[in-house]
Amino acid sequence: MADTHEDRRWIATAFGGLDVFEEVPATVAPPGPGEVTIEVRAAGMNPADYKHVASGSNPADLPVRVGYEVSGVIRALGPDTEIASGGGAVGDEVLAFRVAGGYASALTVPAKDVFAKPASLGFPEAANLLLAGSTAAEMLHVTGVKEGDTVLLHGASGAVGVSVLQQAALLGATVIGTAGESSFDVVRRFGGHPVAYGDGLEARVREAAPGGIDVALDAVGTDEAVDVSLALVDDRQRIVTIAAPGRAKADGFLVIAGAMPASAAFRDGVRAHLIGLAGDGRLVVPMARTWPLDEAREALEFLQGQHPGGKLALIP
Repeated sequence: MADTHEDRRWIATAFGGLDVFEEVPATVAPPGPGEVTIEVRAAGMNPADYKHVASGSNPADLPVRVGYEVSGVIRALGPDTEIASGGGAVGDEVLAFRVAGGYASALTVPAKDVFAKPASLGFPEAANLLLAGSTAAEMLHVTGVKEGDTVLLHGASGAVGVSVLQQAALLGATVIGTAGESSFDVVRRFGGHPVAYGDGLEARVREAAPGGIDVALDAVGTDEAVDVSLALVDDRQRIVTIAAPGRAKADGFLVIAGAMPASAAFRDGVRAHLIGLAGDGRLVVPMARTWPLDEAREALEFLQGQHPGGKLALIP
């Protein structure tokens, strides 16, 4: 059946900038036992998609298949295979994370990474739920955020930040979120209390949280964010970054990353929970815009070059 489709995908042919990204014809392997072929309806976009290409160095990894999360419909199931949420049939709507090569019209992936898509979620939202959502969940998990905590969140209006805001609210925590003033409404919409980053940040946070800060979550990686976190939170096991690994090592606080085994295991384990929250309307994925698959390079420029104001998706 697969050879009746003219499939295509994006790869990076070298390590570097967006000029190394190329759309090529794709032969989608039929699914074996424990595999599923997904006809992609939307490919989620994340900064990791281009950052991993920019920072790579091992020629054996080339070409790099781009994209970590998708939504779509099942084109084919391997023999005796069920998806992670159970069952599965050709035509069923699904989402998948973590995959290799999501910027594609179709791909064959392990069934353990494929879940039924809630009917209430559109394909673009479903394709952007799990990378940011599982990262946010892990930030809250490793720092032990609980009801009554006051949390300082750096980068509150970005994709990970917006998911942190919603998940922290469900835990009963209060979040002080740094953002540019143009994004204050986003922070408020998802339950946070915005403060402007920049000179004087520590004083503004102290004013916004007179009872003190229990936990600091860094999604931006600036020295300002780290310095203010260290000044306000005594327990360095309750400070975590996803963007400043060097500072974490030097200053003795937590760092998490999808490539770290403990992070990968946690994020895999929390996927079904996050899908349930999104299906119930308790976890929202705000979308900024979508792009045709063949305009992935332009979409990546948009993602790189400015604050997109929500998630982006590629539509085959």
